[in-house]
Amino acid sequence: MSKLSELIEKLCPNGVEYKKISEIYTRLKGTPITATKMKEIENIDGEIKIFAGGKTVINANEKDIPNANITRVPAVLVQSRGIINTIFYDKPFTFKNEMWAYTHNEVVSIKYLYYVLKNNVEYFRESASGMGALPQISLKVTENFKIPIPPLEVQCEIVRILDNFTELTAKLTTEFTTELKARKKQYEYYRDIMLNCLNGVEYKKLEECLEYEQPTKYIVKDTNYDDKYNIPVLTAGQSFILGHTNETKGIYRASKENPVIIFDDFTTNFHWVDFDFKVKSSAMKMLKIRKNISFRYIYYAMKSIKFVPNTHTRHWIGIYSQFEIPVPPLEVQYEIVRILDNFTKLTMEFTTELKTELTARKRQYEYYRDKLLMF
Repeated sequence: MSKLSELIEKLCPNGVEYKKISEIYTRLKGTPITATKMKEIENIDGEIKIFAGGKTVINANEKDIPNANITRVPAVLVQSRGIINTIFYDKPFTFKNEMWAYTHNEVVSIKYLYYVLKNNVEYFRESASGMGALPQISLKVTENFKIPIPPLEVQCEIVRILDNFTELTAKLTTEFTTELKARKKQYEYYRDIMLNCLNGVEYKKLEECLEYEQPTKYIVKDTNYDDKYNIPVLTAGQSFILGHTNETKGIYRASKENPVIIFDDFTTNFHWVDFDFKVKSSAMKMLKIRKNISFRYIYYAMKSIKFVPNTHTRHWIGIYSQFEIPVPPLEVQYEIVRILDNFTKLTMEFTTELKTELTARKRQYEYYRDKLLMF
């Protein structure tokens, strides 16, 4: 029998009592502060952390915070607007007064509350009502939420187990992320070496190798994107696939035999696209191959170009299309593509394996957390 089972059998053989959070924990209030003021007082060396809505967190000096209401004890912060979540924090901090926090004279009980709330975060997200474009929960949602209150010794053992599990999961995530970055750097290194050691070959500007088309004919009218639909909607920026639409009219028909490169004219990110799609806006280019050159080779050659855009302007015509790339004979292009395609496949397989393993570990952690807190 585990130590936790022994404690439960000894201290609460007939189950545990459920109580409202407001009956057990002390609620803490935040600081009335605007986003503008937060920008003014932000200081990376500041001793006070300030939590705002969403993922906004800054550091500031206490003397610069107007009407500061600083929490100096360990507490659980309830992020109640935008991103609905909970945070355990044990250093001096404050938060926008649209949120709230809980504390207790026993640190173990605070950490225990954190794990209970984290285990029920989906309930709170489902309870969020719309406040404009942002989901929001009211104070009573957490105040009246009933949680199991086992004896302190039981709480302590649960926290110890979950802290260990959290630490192991965080360590595993760091190791996987580091390994993945190393593999990607290795791939980029060999790709760049291969493309930069083509001595004695002709160089051509990208505009000589590619032609472009504005995708205005394929702009989606529907704004109700849903993954149950089949047609991807592509957009500029990091997200690339914004969602899916059921619009069947005006689709661009791409395929493995007829691919295009979607080029974001602002960020210069680009993607190989060999599937049917529609687009969100014309803030991108569809690049197509001119004759007597391998399109896939051009794609890899573009990947090796080191260019960081520094202005919010369109880059293809004036800048990016003027970059020169080596253009060896077709047979050499095909061999380079074969090698890099294999390398890409291996990298993707490795990435999938890592992500699958990490997802499995996180689910395992959540499973045991649920079991520990169900009593």
